[in-house]
Amino acid sequence: MVNPEAAAFYDLDNYRPEESVGYLMRLILSSMASAVDAQLADCDLTNAQWLPILKLHQGDAFTVAELARACTMDAGAMTRLLDRLESKGLCKRIRSESDRRVVNIALTETGRQVAQGIPGVLCTVLNSHLSGLSVDEFASLKGLLQRMLPNTQAAADGAATPLSHLLPGTSDAH
Repeated sequence: MVNPEAAAFYDLDNYRPEESVGYLMRLILSSMASAVDAQLADCDLTNAQWLPILKLHQGDAFTVAELARACTMDAGAMTRLLDRLESKGLCKRIRSESDRRVVNIALTETGRQVAQGIPGVLCTVLNSHLSGLSVDEFASLKGLLQRMLPNTQAAADGAATPLSHLLPGTSDAH
């Protein structure tokens, strides 16, 4: 739960988008995604495609629904992503023999080989982006991000003020 007495780090007088934590995190994530894309280009795997491959390899998910949850995607988007991965020969769908409604996902031999290389790529990319930080600074950064995580749930639960009242054709009365 968000502490109602927490400091307000931003207000209308001091807010500069280029200095906001969100913008800075987005720049870093975008840079990391580009670096991962470059590292995985030889495998014909994009930044969006490595996570499902890794989740399958680690045994974190076995069905389309589980994989979608594990990758925080909706089932439709996951199905389209799996279509691409299957066409690349990295995974296959296997209908459950015990429940015909369930479709299991399994890596092919090629998919397993690709999956084994993903953690090394991620370590390389992360370490290059963390370059210049001390061990203590790294621990602090990780701790601060972990402390922010519970706030994401509060934001998802509606703690943020919607801007719909500012859009043309909408009214303030709800």
